[in-house]
Amino acid sequence: MRVCGKEFDSDVIGKIRAAMEQDSSLSRCRLSRQVCEWMGWRAPNGKLQEMSCRKALLELERRGLVELPRTTEEYAFQRETLKARREIPELSEVRCSLGELGDVEIEPVGSRYSKASEIWNGLMERYHYLGGGPLCGNQIRYLIRSSEYGWLGGLSFSSAVWHMKDRDKRIGWSERARIANLRKVVSNSRFLIVPGVEVPNLGSYVLSRSTKRLCGDWEERYGYRPLLLETFVDPKRYRGTSYRAANWEHIGRSSGRRGGEGEEEGGGSKKDIYLYPLAKHWQAELCREPELRLGEKPRPIGASDWAEEEFGRVDIYDNRLRRRLFTLARDFHAQSGELVPQACNGSEAKTKAAYRFFCNKQVDMQTLLKPHVESTTDRINEHELVLAVQDSSTLDYTAHPGTKNLGPINTKRSTKTGLILHDTMAFTPEGTPLGLLDVQCWARDPNDRGKKERRSKLPIEEKESMKWLNSHRAVREIQRLCPRTKLVSVGDREADIYELFHERVDDPTSPELLVRAERTRNRKVGEEKLWEKMEKEDVRGHRILHIPRKGRRPARDAKLEVRFAGVTLKPPQGKDLSPIGVWAVYAREVDCPSDVKNSVEWMLLTTIEVSCFAEAIERLDWYSTRWGIEDYHRTLKSGCRIQDRRLNDADRLKACLAIDMVIAWRVLYLTKLSRETPDVPCTKVFEEEEWKALHVFKREAIPAEPPELRTVTRMVASLGGFLGRKSDGEPGPTRLWRGLQRLGDMKAMYILLTSRMPAGP
Repeated sequence: MRVCGKEFDSDVIGKIRAAMEQDSSLSRCRLSRQVCEWMGWRAPNGKLQEMSCRKALLELERRGLVELPRTTEEYAFQRETLKARREIPELSEVRCSLGELGDVEIEPVGSRYSKASEIWNGLMERYHYLGGGPLCGNQIRYLIRSSEYGWLGGLSFSSAVWHMKDRDKRIGWSERARIANLRKVVSNSRFLIVPGVEVPNLGSYVLSRSTKRLCGDWEERYGYRPLLLETFVDPKRYRGTSYRAANWEHIGRSSGRRGGEGEEEGGGSKKDIYLYPLAKHWQAELCREPELRLGEKPRPIGASDWAEEEFGRVDIYDNRLRRRLFTLARDFHAQSGELVPQACNGSEAKTKAAYRFFCNKQVDMQTLLKPHVESTTDRINEHELVLAVQDSSTLDYTAHPGTKNLGPINTKRSTKTGLILHDTMAFTPEGTPLGLLDVQCWARDPNDRGKKERRSKLPIEEKESMKWLNSHRAVREIQRLCPRTKLVSVGDREADIYELFHERVDDPTSPELLVRAERTRNRKVGEEKLWEKMEKEDVRGHRILHIPRKGRRPARDAKLEVRFAGVTLKPPQGKDLSPIGVWAVYAREVDCPSDVKNSVEWMLLTTIEVSCFAEAIERLDWYSTRWGIEDYHRTLKSGCRIQDRRLNDADRLKACLAIDMVIAWRVLYLTKLSRETPDVPCTKVFEEEEWKALHVFKREAIPAEPPELRTVTRMVASLGGFLGRKSDGEPGPTRLWRGLQRLGDMKAMYILLTSRMPAGP
């Protein structure tokens, strides 16, 4: 849970509750210091961020997660009016040139209890239309003094405005960069030349002098240097002449929608915005995004359903967008495969909000998928062995010519257009999908046709084959976060790339490889070809492999003879790479039926040692889980109907695709989980209202305890046409997603009826 820019996980909230229970006299001040220590919440100068923590604790209390100690009662005699003891010096009118003022000093104000602070506050409250404050956040105040005439005025710098359209557009930063670097923008919140002081060029001179010393003073006090200054000028009062003369840039006006300091009663006033850079490369520095690595965000606390569980850690800081994301995920899941208007239940407002969401600059495919990848990482940590299967697929949007920035998806003779999708999914050895680990989606350049003819001359970085290495590197990052889990990257014949094996050998900490070799690569072992060498090896045993149905091809059991051996692969010609030692497992079908056109023949290359027949069979079983990602792609296209989405830009399509991909995973996950762990309570996947609504619809009594997962899964599948006969086996993803479409309406009706029905029989 992100509050005030910090993540509060269940451990920190548990510590806060325990501290309150152990010490009933604990004050909010002491508690905020303890929380800052626990979280390492410090400013760049090393001081604890107590005030920000106090604000975060109040928000946690508002959400009902903690209960803070009561504030100490304050009596009237303890409140001292500062205005009564503020000293306002005697000032005289000054009309002279800048040189006749003598030395003009810009004196910093120290403690708020100092004499200089009293003078500064007195001047501001008497002469400035905004008064003396309070100022926001970090702040530095200055007094302006003449050696000949005394006090001339004052100015202050404090924390910048959180969000401002024209300023943010001028800087050009992203939402993540703005949140990370906003502290480096400082606001000139007060600027006063006392009335009666009429000295030409004094205002621009003071601004120039103060900005030169500000960086050093700010770094000394807060531990970092600001990069940009901002200020606001009320055009009804001033023309901003001094700021323009001091080379401040006028960039626009504030919205004036929010009432605040200096705004007229009954409504806000628009103010001119001025900026002043304090460094040469200020824009590039402010636009630099912090590197966010997987695993930095804790699991969301108090997630109400699967949508918040999978998307709760999304890097979107606008709570309205976050809520819209959760709503879209639930709506798309309840009516998977339907177009956006129908998924939004025909609501014009929700439909417009959905399209605006996909158009938002903060929303993109990788941002939406990152929290799901983090949730997948949590699930991976619960297993000793996980297979990271990667595969490619094409998304055909030829039927939607209004969509921009698409590319060709087939050969140069074809006119079909769409997107290329390459994804990596984590599977258990039993075939249960744990979630996505990496997604790459792009449109080919229509002007880059004929690449196949010059492929051999291109480096790997300029080929689409680089997708396999990118996926392997993404899985390597997951492996770093899951040290107790053994990850194996699995790929089909297209992944038979020598650079991929070479990268694995160069980094032993990266995931293991299991790749099916491509015969046309002509891999050589010594002076002979790989296939010729493996055919000379002795048959170590036989294996019966079940081949699932695909299209018109019926399912069957294939008998495979198995050979294995350690081999040393030679690098391809023209590549300055060293030989690589791997293990090969060669499985070839025997006694193949005459009506089968293509018999099974697998040549598997792996970086994991294969020393016995049992280990060879295990590698074959691992590779057979690769069919799971093909089931996933079929669910994605047939169940979620992602190729029917109608959005007018490829980037918006990819953002919508990110939500659909998580939904398709959940359907497949439910299908496999009900087979792998059928006896667990259904609450592991289904909400209470869902399984109860099912029992009501089936006219069955609602049990006191949640039923088994297999029972509820079969009930959902029956809504999609699953008959449950002995010969039918367990329901597949098609019947399941069709049933889930109806379950969403049942759940909504159940909640509606039970919330209005009185308690009792």
